[in-house]
Amino acid sequence: MKQVRLSSGEPVPALGQGTWYMGENRSARKEEVAALQLGLDLGLTLIDTAEMYAEGGAEQVVGEALVGRRNQAFLVSKVYPHNASRQGTLAACERSLKRLKTDRIDLYLLHWRGSCPLAETVEAFEALQRAGKIRHWGVSNLDLADMQELRGVPGGAACAANQLLYNLGRRGIEWGLLPWLRQQGAATMAYSPIEQGRLSRHKGLQDFARRHGMTAAQAALAWLLAQEGVIAIPKSAHLARVRENAAAADMTLDPAQLAELDRLFAPPTGPSALDML
Repeated sequence: MKQVRLSSGEPVPALGQGTWYMGENRSARKEEVAALQLGLDLGLTLIDTAEMYAEGGAEQVVGEALVGRRNQAFLVSKVYPHNASRQGTLAACERSLKRLKTDRIDLYLLHWRGSCPLAETVEAFEALQRAGKIRHWGVSNLDLADMQELRGVPGGAACAANQLLYNLGRRGIEWGLLPWLRQQGAATMAYSPIEQGRLSRHKGLQDFARRHGMTAAQAALAWLLAQEGVIAIPKSAHLARVRENAAAADMTLDPAQLAELDRLFAPPTGPSALDML
């Protein structure tokens, strides 16, 4: 499994598991837990979740999946912007830890920018680190101007990662933000790497994948895995899809294949607003 280094230098898997939309239906709990556990078995040991997902329900699914296996996982969760004050962040983290049935979160992210000052959120993250409640902190959905502002906040240079909407069809961050993150040594976490399944149905990508012995979803993931400093976190509650996703870790695209994908999905030619879902 390819690894990506956080700004601290710690390596993490470049391919993990997302949990958006998990925990919303109690009847699906068993299947969701089984999917996450299979992912762990297949090496997808980075698991991403958030207090927002099913209002804590996804964290509960993750907590159940990690019973007896916590040390096998690199666990990521996120705090709501409206909870991101100093005291609010501390309280939100405690609630997440309880739902996750763990004593620590490996990477804790600000989910998107809200009205709370970045300096206050960073202070809370640092307090949580000192208490051993989180190991690293980062952000999500922050654009280049936000990241530059964060860099100027006391302690802001310790930001380990920025989780962003990034896939073959959403390449806007390549113009300015992605190169800046690489320069700073911060990882990029690509959420919705298959565009919630839409890339799997893209006719051009399907044709490319057939010719190169993979599925369209695997091609989309392999392309992300070819990008420097990028972590992809596809979500699936279906065992066959988890296996399909995990197999992408062993697929390497050569320069000619990457060039063909550039023709199918053109890189940006100028700055644009940050894409979000």
